[in-house]
Amino acid sequence: MKENHLLAKWLNDDLTEDELAEFQASPDFKKYQKIKNYTQYLEVGDFDEDAMLSNILQQEKTTPKVIPLYKTLMFRAAAIFVLALGVAFSVKNFVPETETASFGETNTFLLPDNSEVVLNSGSEINYKKWNWDNKRRLELEGEAYFKVSKGRRFEVQTNLGKVAVLGTQFNVKARKNRFDVTCYEGRVKVNYANIQLILIHGQSVTFENGKQYKTSINSSKPEWMDNQILFNKENIKTLLDEVQRQYNITIVLNAKDTTSLFTGKLPDNDLDTALQIISTTYHLQARKVSGNKIIFDEK
Repeated sequence: MKENHLLAKWLNDDLTEDELAEFQASPDFKKYQKIKNYTQYLEVGDFDEDAMLSNILQQEKTTPKVIPLYKTLMFRAAAIFVLALGVAFSVKNFVPETETASFGETNTFLLPDNSEVVLNSGSEINYKKWNWDNKRRLELEGEAYFKVSKGRRFEVQTNLGKVAVLGTQFNVKARKNRFDVTCYEGRVKVNYANIQLILIHGQSVTFENGKQYKTSINSSKPEWMDNQILFNKENIKTLLDEVQRQYNITIVLNAKDTTSLFTGKLPDNDLDTALQIISTTYHLQARKVSGNKIIFDEK
């Protein structure tokens, strides 16, 4: 009873210094403080006191039931605490989750159904936890490798196209106007513009500038997961964009020929070797202006 009395006075900011010290030492003080923190920013709408008084006077006279102040305040605090928990639950489950991988880094995480995702450098994924098992859908910007747990339809939406599967392993890359999808296990359905096709294990497809390229692969996972960057008929600007992303550097290209296509691999953990391969392939000279800036000039 004494603690309830102190709680009522504390909520009303009416404790003496000794009473406050005693109340703060109680085992439930942290719980009460949390409730107070949740409630201090909530506002109660204005009400018409005259109208309320008139309504009370018109009602049948009954013996009033006296409710102690501390009980009223406790009921109010408890109700608001429940409301706060509801808001916290809604925020946790309905607000989209975001996973990112900064330049020069990768990010591995699990989705609510334990599907595994590995984000490549400079990529982002957004999804909602709520009702995930029934609607497994996420949005991807950049590149990611997926190892999907079996279950309902699983969708990856990008600004260039959509990939749908049930349970499989695949890689999706959407950079600028180029869209790549590779299937490492099972089957995936790819939607791009008005084109829809099925990829099976060992197949890859690329869409770029209205053209479609379909190739076969022998690897069991994306090369970038083994510190290699794979390029398939990509121009030097696209190539350098990916190198900048993987090494978190800035590259300036001073060259006229930017249309020649490159097919091959570059290391993503050995910058000097990568620069040497690019220089030899395109007859360029690489200059390190600073620790994170490279300039390519024509020889």
